[in-house]
Amino acid sequence: MFMFFSNIKCRTIRLIATVFLVITITGCSQSSDNKIKLATGPQGGSWYPLGGALKTIIENNIESTKIQVLPGAGVANAKAVESGKAELALANSVSTVDAINGKAPFSKKSENICNIASLYPQYFQVVVRDKSGITNVKDIVGKVLAGQGPGNTAEVITRHLLAAEGIDYEDLKQVNYGSYTDSVALMKDANADIFTLGTTIPAGAIMDLSSVRKIKLLEINDQLLTKMKKINPGYLKTFIPASTYPDQNTEIQTIGYTTHLICRCDLNIEFVYNLIDDIFANIKDLATITKAMEGVTPKDMNKKIGVPLHTGARNWYKEKGAM
Repeated sequence: MFMFFSNIKCRTIRLIATVFLVITITGCSQSSDNKIKLATGPQGGSWYPLGGALKTIIENNIESTKIQVLPGAGVANAKAVESGKAELALANSVSTVDAINGKAPFSKKSENICNIASLYPQYFQVVVRDKSGITNVKDIVGKVLAGQGPGNTAEVITRHLLAAEGIDYEDLKQVNYGSYTDSVALMKDANADIFTLGTTIPAGAIMDLSSVRKIKLLEINDQLLTKMKKINPGYLKTFIPASTYPDQNTEIQTIGYTTHLICRCDLNIEFVYNLIDDIFANIKDLATITKAMEGVTPKDMNKKIGVPLHTGARNWYKEKGAM
């Protein structure tokens, strides 16, 4: 009899321990005090203020949750989510797909990055000074480039752009890494000939530059795009409409990709469901910060970009008939 009850007691203790372990594991992806790190972008870009708006939405609607907004960039943000340095991040689809597939600049396949929502299109833009003598990518040889440093999606695309024409950084006179503000200052002072960036249109940095200097945008034509798609199939043909910038009389063909919100795949399901519900409920407010989000629908948010959906997001899209 004693042995019978002892066995029951032991099994009960093991059961309680197992249940406690399961509960602990289920909650481990969200810190115990509900502090979430959100990786955004550099100051002067579109992601930093958007991240601040997301922080406000989350903290006002999801009880006891505090968001820490971190600066970042497309490549760096994917790495931050995979490594656990951030639970949420704004990201670029082309870089996230590279992360999942383990393609450079990622050293291995990422296994803990999931998509929450596609938010708006991004445009890769190649700006040159009007009197720089540059009319195509091959003319960049021997010139001075200003752009974002390693960890930024636009830097990777810049390398791919040059590689598609058989050029690399060694063929340039100088490469300057810095913020949008730094790059604009170099262009204004004629200390750089080319400025590359990936953001929405019209880009505030380009508008600032064009207020002081005459500029033009280089086109990425079909032939060049075909070469670049061999490097990354996620590159899309897109157009910058005429008159987006001063003295831009024709539309400019370039590369497009998607800004989306990613998270760790083990992030709490209910939290992600509530997050996407709150984002959609506040689309109008977000559109005042990023105009490209105006009129976004659940189907737009569930745009297929080659990144697996988080279960919480999948549940929300199913409920909204957007799967």
